[in-house]
Amino acid sequence: MKVAFCASEVVPFAKTGGLADVAGALPLALEKQGMEVIIIMPGYKSVHQAKFEIKKLNKHVSYAIIGKGIKVYFIENEKYFHRANLYADKHGDYKDNLERFAYYCKESLNLLKEIDFPVDIIHINDWQASLIPVYLKAFFGHDDFYKNMKTILTIHNLGYQGIFPRDEFSKLGLDESYFGIDGLEFFGKINLLKGGLLFSDMINTVSPTYSREIQSEDLGFGLQGILNQRKDVLFGILNGLDYDFWSPEDDKYIVKKYSLKNLSDKLSNKLELQKICGFKQDGNIPVFGIVSRLAEQKGFDILSEDIESICNLGLQLVILGIGEHRYHVLLEKMRRKYPQSISVHLEFNEGLAHKIYAGSDVFLMPSQYEPCGLGQMIALRYGTLPLVFNTGGLADTVNRENGFLFEDYNKEDLLKTIKIAVLSFQDKKKWPGLVKNAMQCNFSWDISAKKYVELYEKAK
Repeated sequence: MKVAFCASEVVPFAKTGGLADVAGALPLALEKQGMEVIIIMPGYKSVHQAKFEIKKLNKHVSYAIIGKGIKVYFIENEKYFHRANLYADKHGDYKDNLERFAYYCKESLNLLKEIDFPVDIIHINDWQASLIPVYLKAFFGHDDFYKNMKTILTIHNLGYQGIFPRDEFSKLGLDESYFGIDGLEFFGKINLLKGGLLFSDMINTVSPTYSREIQSEDLGFGLQGILNQRKDVLFGILNGLDYDFWSPEDDKYIVKKYSLKNLSDKLSNKLELQKICGFKQDGNIPVFGIVSRLAEQKGFDILSEDIESICNLGLQLVILGIGEHRYHVLLEKMRRKYPQSISVHLEFNEGLAHKIYAGSDVFLMPSQYEPCGLGQMIALRYGTLPLVFNTGGLADTVNRENGFLFEDYNKEDLLKTIKIAVLSFQDKKKWPGLVKNAMQCNFSWDISAKKYVELYEKAK
């Protein structure tokens, strides 16, 4: 089966978030399943700075090869894509984002014919690629080359929809009939993701629970009506984790490598983390770790409301991340007040992130909503028990046999669950079993890829 995977960012060529990680890993896993895959993305400035040989196909397209032979095609346009960043600068979103990604979508479809690659599936991701199924119907449907192609849209976060002013519609080159309640119109504006939802053959999100949640008013972001209409073709497939990169047996950043067979070596990493944080080095004190953007969506609203109570529970809390200024100020204040209970690192530090995953006992991830989540999967891999709100991908990966969940999104339920985790840690008979359960979980990309192949078969 031939698949064109279309995403606006792909590791290792360009990245602002989790989409790039998925787009860099899933096609490789699909290749292992026997799929014939190509990737199509914009030819950003960063593409030409990556350590890959970039070859020219023609004036408007270049390519590189990853994996065993996957071609990554770059849609080139100096005016649109040779910028310092992907979507925005310090002044906000680029004003011509609609034109930029409309160009990318149309040229992605043109490219398929140009390289004579009649795909079975065009797998598009998020709003930046959502015009592909719209253009496929509007401009390419009459051409026999395209007539059997099916489209699948993956929603990585429904909160990002690609909304633009009504007066920019003419830049899309579409007939006015495409702007309406059954088209791209959304409260008087253009909504590109809505177009993808309406015109794709199938839709999926990055976890089963999130696929149900987005059909509700709370997490539907105004699109719940369409998602309910299309629920028969809406699925949820968990993202995978790169088990080669995230491996306590082979992690270059941690002080002592360990596995299920020698779990006692995890303690060395805990003592090292305590030392880095200026904490008392004591294996009997539970260490809670956070690696996160410091934002309301990530649970910092309820966490900050009760941070002082948490600091008085006899645990040690280490936080790594950057985010909203108000949380920076509060956490620094708490760090000064409770230096033996909280350590704050307002930065992104790859090495320290690995040390936190390996050295903590509990990984705190109280996100308000989480389409899939990666942190909890990494924590499980390292035998660090996740403590999460029962939502999205967190609900699909964490249970009471491998971690801790709280059901009501408020500071009281969070604090109660942290106390339960502390008590569980003190139960020396029960705790090792929970750690083993965590490390035996398997969320590899191979499992996800098999489910995507099943989805492709359904779409055909």
